[in-house]
Amino acid sequence: MARWEPGTRERLQAAALQLFVSQGFDETTASGIAAAAGVTERTFFRHFTDKREVLFEGQHVLAERFTAGVDAAPEDASPADLVSAALRGAGEFFPDDRRAWSRRRQAVIDAHPALQERELLKLAGLARDVAAAFADRGVPEPAASLAGQSCLTVFGVAFGLWIAEGETRPFAELASLVHGELARVASAPGR
Repeated sequence: MARWEPGTRERLQAAALQLFVSQGFDETTASGIAAAAGVTERTFFRHFTDKREVLFEGQHVLAERFTAGVDAAPEDASPADLVSAALRGAGEFFPDDRRAWSRRRQAVIDAHPALQERELLKLAGLARDVAAAFADRGVPEPAASLAGQSCLTVFGVAFGLWIAEGETRPFAELASLVHGELARVASAPGR
């Protein structure tokens, strides 16, 4: 079995996703993933703490992309402009060549309630991180929290569109479209 070959982490991720899709998340084991990737189980645990982390690792990178977008925004940016900037930053995490992986990953998560719960917890953490970045830029409460939650709402809807079968538009374009829709909804007169 290969031990320290380059690309081991990526092979483990690809093998895990294939097994999650073909035999189900619960039926897939770390040892099965390792065997499918041609490495030892010990090597699997050098890269991931458990099989769930194959699906959720990289969350810190996504959070960094959101906050990097906020940091890059002009000093006088409004909360809405900061949301746009955060979404542009996050969009860098979703190049078109990542779409197929993301579709399959989401199908696995959607089929497993415990994974759905974990995904929601991670997204809630991202919303708090984004709200904190807005607050650091001087956006007062409750506007910072509302903007953080709005940002993640737009992100979630745009991501769902981006992974939809047959969709080919870039993530950034979809995020901008959804953000515009949210602005129209928020500015619509009440009934």
